[in-house]
Amino acid sequence: MTDRRSSSRRSQAWFGAQGRSGMLYRSWMRNQGFGHEVFDGRPVIGIATSASELAPCNAHLTRVAEAVKRGVWQAGGLPLQFPTMATGETLMRPTAMLYRNLMAMEVEELIRANPLDGVVLLSGCDKTTPAMLMGAASVDLPAVMVTGGPMLNGKYRGQDVGSGTHVWKFEEDLKTGRMTEEECFFAEGCMARSDGHCMTMGTASTMACVAEALGMQLPGSAAWPAVDSRRMETAQAAGRRIVGMVEEELRPSRILTREAFENAIRVNAAIGGSTNAVIHLTALAGRVGVELGLDDFDRLVREVPTLVNLMPSGTYLMEDFCYAGGLPAVMAELLGGGLLHGGPVTVTGRTVAENTAPAERVDSDVITPLDAPFQPAGTGIAVLRGNLCPDGAVIKQSAASPHLLTHRGPARVFDSPEAYHAVADDPGLDVDENTVIVIRNAGPKGYPGMPEVSNVPLPAKLLKAGITDMVRVCDGRMSGTGYGTVVLHVTPEAAVGGPLALVRDGDPVVLDVPGRALRLDVEDAELARRRQEWTPPAERYVSGYTWLYTQHVEQADRGADFGFLRGGRGHEVPRDSH
Repeated sequence: MTDRRSSSRRSQAWFGAQGRSGMLYRSWMRNQGFGHEVFDGRPVIGIATSASELAPCNAHLTRVAEAVKRGVWQAGGLPLQFPTMATGETLMRPTAMLYRNLMAMEVEELIRANPLDGVVLLSGCDKTTPAMLMGAASVDLPAVMVTGGPMLNGKYRGQDVGSGTHVWKFEEDLKTGRMTEEECFFAEGCMARSDGHCMTMGTASTMACVAEALGMQLPGSAAWPAVDSRRMETAQAAGRRIVGMVEEELRPSRILTREAFENAIRVNAAIGGSTNAVIHLTALAGRVGVELGLDDFDRLVREVPTLVNLMPSGTYLMEDFCYAGGLPAVMAELLGGGLLHGGPVTVTGRTVAENTAPAERVDSDVITPLDAPFQPAGTGIAVLRGNLCPDGAVIKQSAASPHLLTHRGPARVFDSPEAYHAVADDPGLDVDENTVIVIRNAGPKGYPGMPEVSNVPLPAKLLKAGITDMVRVCDGRMSGTGYGTVVLHVTPEAAVGGPLALVRDGDPVVLDVPGRALRLDVEDAELARRRQEWTPPAERYVSGYTWLYTQHVEQADRGADFGFLRGGRGHEVPRDSH
């Protein structure tokens, strides 16, 4: 390789330095066996990996990193792997969402503090993908996302079962006596039978697709199963590509434009994606200075049908989606119908239109055509307004029961998810199929962290009576693998004095999804009187990260990011202390 020591690359502030400083940086790196020639000015590529056995969806990413390294070496770069925290939704308490912002801060600072010219982001579970995108966007060095891929389809007694989605179904079967404890124990091992994240269109799969739709992930790479050899091929290709991105100075700020976000919102509707994408995209937009509001998520999807027939809204799973053509086939269909912007540049250096040109839909049952969609336009995420959610709330229409999208019923109020679970199996619980279950104090500040608790299971007595869905209203989130008529992200949350804090048992709650309304049928004067009586909950945290979180987290309609992290801070090389 030709000598490139004169390069002005960022990494050369370290490895190209003269005198004692340069000697220190290079000599300590050489204890890993690197020869002097790797410090010749070639691009230094960081491989940020969230691999962790405490985050099962990400546990295999160490092997993915090895494939990325091969690609970086092939393209003439120097790959350097480094760990980040892993926010795994499956194990972390009280919720991984509490730590998304912390992970984003860590990713940002690690990239900025080290001699890197570009970075490959390895993620998997729900919050790791947005956290890495947020951190990388704030630094604005060339970056490409590589998600770890979904698990293979679950298999139980001759049927496909979906991680997450079938947890709720099996729980209902257990409560109603259709399934024994032994059968349930066996079935849980059938859901997660390979490396990878949830293979339903839950939040992990959604955010992988969203990263691809934004242009931050290589075309087609969101859907390859974690254990498919082409997952490693994709990772290797990303390693090659990031070197080219450094040469071209192709940064996130050039990719994450307003049009790219509009594409991601419409793709999320077409795939039947998670409501969590609303929060993550809003937070990411805040990092790059793109104005994105809740109403954009409603307005932009009204013309977009659901094209992908995947659980929890449909029948199939991510493995089927991959082999049916994956996200490029969906994007090509939307582009052909005039529903996507074709011009935004992507990590390939090519436009969306150029990337999707070779795409092919192989299975029209899994990925339906635009003129015969799985669900018609207007069945995606809806944004609600009203005196119960003046700053907005969301509902995933494709996962809801059509007959409940217009509903009026009495509230049954619980001050926490735990308070509901304590009585949910009580045969004397005063609820019927018309009741609106209200769960509050589950928002960003109130829980804290805004956990995925909104789709609480139905009361056991109603399940046994054959009731399969009820309206539920909450200031928390719902897993992307979940389903039901659940109003989420009610803003402002109860803990900061939002109207949800004023609801009392028996109050009439009116849900009108076609009219985009959620309201409490209580006189304004009565609500004003209740507000005078309301007192904010006592502060539970006086130190540590959770205190920092509760003091600075913004509301759901602004992405639940920290206010002080909005906007970018760039990649200026820190001072040399040597």
